Amino acid sequence: MSLPRKIGFIGTGAITDAMVRGLLADPAAVPHVMVSFRSADVSARLAADFAEVLVSDDNQAIVDGCDTVVLAIRPQIAEEVVRPVRFRDGQKVISVVAATSRETLLDWIDADVDLTQAVPLPFVARRKGVTAVYPPDAGAAAIFNVLGNAVECETKAEYDLLAAASALMATYFGIMHRTTEWLAEKGLPEEKGRAYLAPLFAGLSETALHGGRHVDFMEMSREYATKGGLNEQVFHDFDHKGGTSALTKALDRVLERISR
Repeated sequence: MSLPRKIGFIGTGAITDAMVRGLLADPAAVPHVMVSFRSADVSARLAADFAEVLVSDDNQAIVDGCDTVVLAIRPQIAEEVVRPVRFRDGQKVISVVAATSRETLLDWIDADVDLTQAVPLPFVARRKGVTAVYPPDAGAAAIFNVLGNAVECETKAEYDLLAAASALMATYFGIMHRTTEWLAEKGLPEEKGRAYLAPLFAGLSETALHGGRHVDFMEMSREYATKGGLNEQVFHDFDHKGGTSALTKALDRVLERISR
C-alpha cells in the first residue's frame, strides 16, 4: 500500500511531533506534511527542522489540502475542534485521540470518512514504535509500519487491551527510578545506577524482541532465574507479595476506563 502524498495533523502536541519526525527522518517517507499552528512552539520547531512541513492556523485548510488527516487532539477539547470541520466522504482519517470511541468520533465528523484509530507511542520519532491500529486498514498500517511496526486489531476488544497495556510505560521507567533511588540509598551514585540500569533493561527488551511473535515471556523468566538464585528470589517476592496483584488490578482499572 502506497503512502499518501500529503498528511495533515490537527493538534500539535507530543505525538504529532513524534509522528512527523519519524515520517520525515532521512529518507523522508512522505513529500508533504501540514500541521496546525497549535501549539505554536511545536509547530514552529517542526517547520524549522523540516522543509516539508507547512504550518496552518486553519483546520479546514488542513482537511481540504490533505489525503490523510490525523486527529491528535486532547480528548477534553476534541469535540469543539472536530465538529466545525467539514470532512470529505471517503477521506482517510486517523484518530489518536485517547479514550474516545469510533462512534463518538464519527458523530462529530458527520461524514462518511474512512476512520481508523491508533495508539502511537513516542518511539515513532525514531521509527521504533509499535502501534495498535483498529480496525485493520492497509493505509494506516503502511504509515505506522514506516514508523516501526503496526499491529492491526481485528476487534475493539483487542485494541482496548493493547491500549491498556500501553499504560505500563510510566511504570517501566518508575521501576528503573525506584531501583536507582534504592542503589543511591545504599551508596551508589545515581549517575552510575542510571548508566547501568538503562542498558540492562534495553538488553532484556532486545532479547525479547529476538524471540519473535511466539516468544514465551514466562519461559524467558525461568531462563533468567537460576534455581535458588537471586532472580528467582526477587520474582517470587514480586509475584507472591502483592506485585502481580497490584499490576493486574491497575490494568483492570485502565481497561474499564478505556472501554466506557
